[in-house]
Amino acid sequence: MPFLSYAHILELQQQLEGTRARVICAGSDEYTESIKRWSDTCEKEAGAVVKVTSTSEVSEVIGFARKHRISFVVEAGGHSTTGSSASHGGIVISLSQMRKVLTDPASKTVCVQGGATWQDVNSSTAPYGLVVVGATSSHAGVGGSTLGGGYGWLTGRYGLIIDSLLSVRMVLADGSIVEASETTSPDLFWAVRGAGQAFGVVTELVFRAYDMKHHVFGGALYFTPEKLPKIVDFANEFHRRMDVNSGLMFGFTAPPFMTETAVLVVPFYNGTRERAEGFFEPLLSASPVAGQTDMMSYTKLNAVANIEPFPEGRKNINGTNISLPLDPDFVRDVYNQFDRVMKSCRRVGNSVLMFELLPYTHIIEVPLDATACANRGRYYNVGSVFCWQDPDLDHKMLNEQQDIISKIENYGSRDDGQSRVAAYANYAGHNISATKLFGENLERLQQLKRSYDPNNVFRRWHDLLHPRNGSHAG
Repeated sequence: MPFLSYAHILELQQQLEGTRARVICAGSDEYTESIKRWSDTCEKEAGAVVKVTSTSEVSEVIGFARKHRISFVVEAGGHSTTGSSASHGGIVISLSQMRKVLTDPASKTVCVQGGATWQDVNSSTAPYGLVVVGATSSHAGVGGSTLGGGYGWLTGRYGLIIDSLLSVRMVLADGSIVEASETTSPDLFWAVRGAGQAFGVVTELVFRAYDMKHHVFGGALYFTPEKLPKIVDFANEFHRRMDVNSGLMFGFTAPPFMTETAVLVVPFYNGTRERAEGFFEPLLSASPVAGQTDMMSYTKLNAVANIEPFPEGRKNINGTNISLPLDPDFVRDVYNQFDRVMKSCRRVGNSVLMFELLPYTHIIEVPLDATACANRGRYYNVGSVFCWQDPDLDHKMLNEQQDIISKIENYGSRDDGQSRVAAYANYAGHNISATKLFGENLERLQQLKRSYDPNNVFRRWHDLLHPRNGSHAG
């Protein structure tokens, strides 16, 4: 049973009278839908879900929760698989009604509310021939993907998403509303760019936008596993060329239209068809068995990752990073291990593991201590989403996924002469240490955390004050 008392619910409703916020409780028509999450493993019976419409309403709810010592969490996109946006018995502050996007073509800036998705952003900027560096999936929430650092198809040319972030508006643990930028609360702005979820509720983000009046090249191609050596060879050549206008993701999935686990390749090129097809010719001529590439709008490209939407059910995100060149035999070993999972478990074929080769030229131009994000190095992310339906497979699927990620991490940490953190924070699993995520930046983060959130209210994402722990389960 939810822990939030009926008296508290009534008091909260009374406190929010005169606002547009809605308090949704068990038994109401909207309750079941309001506690749904991208992964069924993260659904919990909240005491109340408050659908807020403004920053001041967020502040009101946080003040109420703190006054009565009621736990609360924040739900924006709801894509976290650590359970950080769900509460058993507490209050969920839902930003789902805060999705407005305002594009200013004169200043080339875009103001985005905290509950928006990248599809919302793209729809706003496209009519002006502008684009914001955003995630590779248009379904992803803007707030979560940005505050952890953020990678997208335009990372090669413009860097991380946070490198184009100009300012934020947020609510702190004491309910106060603050603005943070390079000139206003710059220390908080430093922390927000890489660890924002650990400092408060970001309700508004302002980004720098860039011209994008032309179409780009992209798509998705499926290959049989015997083509894997050729694809790895191309990936190594891709790494050597380091073309900032390009991007390449490749990995494994088991689509229903193929009889064996496939090698999935997603290319990107910000240029003409002629240059793109010349650049990717070794892949395009390798006889994919399904899929296609074409010139398309950036908005359409940003939805390429959604052409095989993840099914409803149970999911988990996990990842690490890796340096190139890759050994084809090693990649084949990873494929074989992934393939064994696909064949040994029922209804898991929508799972995917991808090597995400987004040129790091502009990422590493930013000093490691310039923002809280420590995932800046001469390496690439590896991300995985494991999907399954049967709750009895929870333990097995999590372990199988972690085994594969650990295999890649151990290979990636071979002596290549550079220091690295373990993973991109937004891909990190449940139990990763904050020390591994933030490295030398953790000490400053902890100092700021004690100043802005001394009671460690915002600890559900990654617990900065207890770095030996993973994300808080309470």
